Amino acid sequence: MGNAQLDLARREKDRLFKHSSQSPLTPEQQDDFMSLSYYDYNPELDLKLTIEPIADGKFISLQTTTGDARQFKRYGRFSFPVEGQDVELTLYEADYGFFLPFVDAGAGTETYPAGRYLEPEYLGDNRFHIDFNNAYNPYCAYGEGWSCPITPPENRLKVNLKAGEKMPQGEWVSKG
Repeated sequence: MGNAQLDLARREKDRLFKHSSQSPLTPEQQDDFMSLSYYDYNPELDLKLTIEPIADGKFISLQTTTGDARQFKRYGRFSFPVEGQDVELTLYEADYGFFLPFVDAGAGTETYPAGRYLEPEYLGDNRFHIDFNNAYNPYCAYGEGWSCPITPPENRLKVNLKAGEKMPQGEWVSKG
């Protein structure tokens, strides 16, 4: 997704958050909501790469913010460079598709402390389009009552991934 398409998708998401009954925001939050906070488009974090499948393909339980657990299959691992460092993440498979939860070094200051999510696009032959510019906060970032998987330790990075959504900011956040 290029910069123009990304801007359009972000404006549409902001519109839905502000006006839709399907918004994760409360009506009080929607009254004050203007937009989410985003990093500028970062082409270096728009990746097409091959995943190294995990042979055992075991299911793991990821705890959620409400104390429940959800089952995910460990699908594969991949590595990529960020600011001169190679980092590695695990991709999971769920009944609805592929799931990539991650926490970066900006968590708690620039990004949501519990991490962000992506649903990478499968391209065939273990190739995926993983565009961190589409990284988004789970709904639990906007208020209580949402059940969100907690990022596992293997997907906690020591580098910042400066792409996608930032930590929610503004008057509307405190009303959640």
